Amino acid sequence: MIAALLFTAFILMMMVGVPIGAALGLAGAACIALANSSVQWFGLLAVPQNFYAGLGKYPLLAVPMFVLVGSIFDRSGVAQRLVNFAIAIVGRGPGMLPVVAIAVAMFLGGISGSGPATAAAVGAVMIGAMIRTGYPASYSAAVVGAAAATDILIPPSIALIVYSVLVPGASVPALFAAGMIPGVLVGLALMIPSVWLARRHRMGAEEAALPRPPFWRSLREAIWGLAAPVLILGGMRAGWFTPTEAAVVAVFYGLFVGMVIHRTIKVRDLFVILRESGELSAVILLVVALAGIFAYSLSTLGVIDPLTRAIVGSGLGEYGVLALIVLLLVVAGMFLDGVSIFLIFVPLLLPIVQYYKWNPVWFGILLTLKVALGQFTPPLAVNLMVSCRIAKVSMEQTVPWVIWMVASMLVVVLAVIAFPQLALWLPRTLGY
Repeated sequence: MIAALLFTAFILMMMVGVPIGAALGLAGAACIALANSSVQWFGLLAVPQNFYAGLGKYPLLAVPMFVLVGSIFDRSGVAQRLVNFAIAIVGRGPGMLPVVAIAVAMFLGGISGSGPATAAAVGAVMIGAMIRTGYPASYSAAVVGAAAATDILIPPSIALIVYSVLVPGASVPALFAAGMIPGVLVGLALMIPSVWLARRHRMGAEEAALPRPPFWRSLREAIWGLAAPVLILGGMRAGWFTPTEAAVVAVFYGLFVGMVIHRTIKVRDLFVILRESGELSAVILLVVALAGIFAYSLSTLGVIDPLTRAIVGSGLGEYGVLALIVLLLVVAGMFLDGVSIFLIFVPLLLPIVQYYKWNPVWFGILLTLKVALGQFTPPLAVNLMVSCRIAKVSMEQTVPWVIWMVASMLVVVLAVIAFPQLALWLPRTLGY
């Protein structure tokens, strides 16, 4: 009964508009108190202990740093320079600007690891440019919202850092390496319907008349942005620094590029950048800490083991259970952000992963793929919200375009399920 109350209280609070972090913490604390009604202080001394334990993990130090990196590069003018370089490579013509938007979003994913931050950075540059060349605003918002979903797969990724904290058998370097190939496949899969839709509906007719930027000049202007993922990922691979230290290196590199090279960031801008990053980091880390209370209540109430036994004994079989998990998480992704999904579902799903002996790194990438899918699947798609706000359209208007991109990304999800080596080959090759 108390276990049922835990989920009921959480869902009811979410429905009445309580923030997800507060709903997790309050539901968990209430059920701890009910389960320990005969104990002094109702066992609530476990609440502050688990609140701190949820935050006191070394990999989480990277989260505010990568959030700060995203904010710095957003203001440094790197996105515009990357767009010019991408256009110089792919050229002009119907369907080419959407390809550029997706490619730049993938590249920025190798810097910040935050989908909404990339949607804002790419959307600020690309949505207006696409609208001016004949692409509908709703289509432009759909492309940018879907493209930004690649960012939680391509390293560095805040979501993968959180997953590594929850699953001891999955290291951050292994997850980062495992996300690379699926992340690139998702980007390529999104390009196909984007170009097909643009040409089928004769969008972007005015794009071909625009001049193509000179290759060498655009390369020279973009080189500092292009070097950022090489520094971050190459430094980790070479053993120069850990993922957490890499985040700090990326912050100082971004400040150097923005303040010294491009001179688009002034000293007075630093306060705004630090404030925005601090607010976003506080929200993420507060949800992580409060989810620790929820997870503790799950374990102490004995919910996880009976639930695991019920699922594995349901007669669905290994692939039936996997299909059920995929469906569950795609639906959850429509309503919750990625970090929240990890914090709620990973403690419940980890015993199932262990029962079927699934590789935790592969499962982490599969889970991240489904979360990425949810980031641009209405009704509550965080990336799509950002791009729709920039394009000044409602989310409903993007549905005819988004549905094709959702379908193409589902193909990648099925490919990773059918061929686990798509996720596992690179980390094994690199020795992780």
